[in-house]
Amino acid sequence: MLKRIVLFVAAGAALGAIVVALAIPTPSSSPALAADAGGAAVFASNCATCHGDKGQGAPNLAPPLAKNSYVTGNPKAVIHAVLAGMNGPIKVNGKPWGSGAMPPWKGSLNNAQIAAVITYIRSSWGNKASAVTEKQVASTK
Repeated sequence: MLKRIVLFVAAGAALGAIVVALAIPTPSSSPALAADAGGAAVFASNCATCHGDKGQGAPNLAPPLAKNSYVTGNPKAVIHAVLAGMNGPIKVNGKPWGSGAMPPWKGSLNNAQIAAVITYIRSSWGNKASAVTEKQVASTK
């Protein structure tokens, strides 16, 4: 009787591991998760110094990205801002934020990195917006 119980438990554990493995997407099996993982790294090394590690922004330096309607709005506008940079006064959620300068990242980051970091900021810190693809970045001027 004890052997049957042990075999049943072992078989159940193996089946459970298979079910869990099938149910949990990994970055390699999900382009959105891969972009999110790569986007977090791009953000940490290029954006967090000004925008904060939680997208909270910094007064008189960089606006918050968390819960920002510009970030979650038209993806072409966000892509253009990352590619070309931004200068001057802006509005955040309809209110004047101030003036700042963001450098253009077109020459420093490739299209895949830009798509990944935008996807990351559009889905982090309470933001809920669609992913951005490399193709969208390439087609934005």
